Amino acid sequence: MAEALVTPALIRWARERSNKPPDKLGVPFNKVLAWESGEARPTFRQAQNLAQRLHVPFGYLFLSSPPKERIPLPDLRTLAGTEREKPSPEFIDILYDALRKQEWFREHLQEEDAEQLPFIGRYSIHDDHEAVARDIRHTLAIDTGARTATSWESFITELVRRAEGSQMLILRSSIVGNNTRRPLSVNEFRGFAISDRLAPLIFINSRDAKAAQIFTLAHELAHLWIGESGISNLDYFKRAERQRHEIDRYCDQVAAEVLVPSKDFAIRWNLHGSLEDNLRHLARTYKVSSFVILRRAFDHELIDQLTYRSKYGELKEGSKRARKKENGAFYPAFLARNSNTFTNAVVVAHAEGRINGTEAATLLNVKLGTLPNVERRVLGGEFPDA
Repeated sequence: MAEALVTPALIRWARERSNKPPDKLGVPFNKVLAWESGEARPTFRQAQNLAQRLHVPFGYLFLSSPPKERIPLPDLRTLAGTEREKPSPEFIDILYDALRKQEWFREHLQEEDAEQLPFIGRYSIHDDHEAVARDIRHTLAIDTGARTATSWESFITELVRRAEGSQMLILRSSIVGNNTRRPLSVNEFRGFAISDRLAPLIFINSRDAKAAQIFTLAHELAHLWIGESGISNLDYFKRAERQRHEIDRYCDQVAAEVLVPSKDFAIRWNLHGSLEDNLRHLARTYKVSSFVILRRAFDHELIDQLTYRSKYGELKEGSKRARKKENGAFYPAFLARNSNTFTNAVVVAHAEGRINGTEAATLLNVKLGTLPNVERRVLGGEFPDA
């Protein structure tokens, strides 16, 4: 077979980018080293397989030098003057997938003559964070509606439903697309927000402890209310005022106030009660997870850092056990990854002939053959609550 005239340095770049050693690519170790040194070249079939395993476009292997992979959102994980960590292929792919979805949905809404959202960018970091939190709670009817949920799990489901009902896209995933072999890293990011007056988007890394994801959601909502796109990786072991970036510090304060209003919390916390009793009682009162109450107690200096870290570890382990029990429910996870609102919009657009099957399948990250099953469930109302 004909050799592929790939650039040896690009093979090495792609392999190092994916953090894979030469002996984990499905071909002999010495052959990979020969390709990287230029002593030999792969066939076209081998080069295509290599690109697929390394998660790069096939054409990249023929470039003269590695492409610069730009992060098109403000990166709040680092401070000015500090070196930014190299983004993982999984992060790059999930970010650009979200951007593609947001761009398509924006064009879809423009065709529908949808109105811009008045609350996006309504405030700035110079406004009182309690006022911003009150507006979020009012806009999404959190106090009068979502608080009637029977548990914090149903509360976050209801909060996502209300956010999407307000023309936002909420994506929640722990993997790239539907590929379980490409997990996301919580150490790299917890979420990001794309601020847009017509089609704002929030992504939540659901590899994170489930009990903590509701805090990330509230944090990213705060980003939208101040009109600031950004990638976040909150350090849960730091109080709001100690977060690395001023925007994250502010949004952290807003998020806490959205979920558990400070003045009300101070009244309800029982100084004479045990930590367990306070967590249990206030979690039921506010319909949030025990993690959120724990975090609020830490912010108010009602518990020390050692106690906070210890209890957080317990809650995180409990969340891991809960996630294992939920594995195997494909369609609820599918809806969470793509957003209920986005999935419905794509399916209806395909049914009306405004986009073809290939485009619909690509937008939803499914194989073309799987699309009819998705459409039957969406159009037939067979999806369970996500």
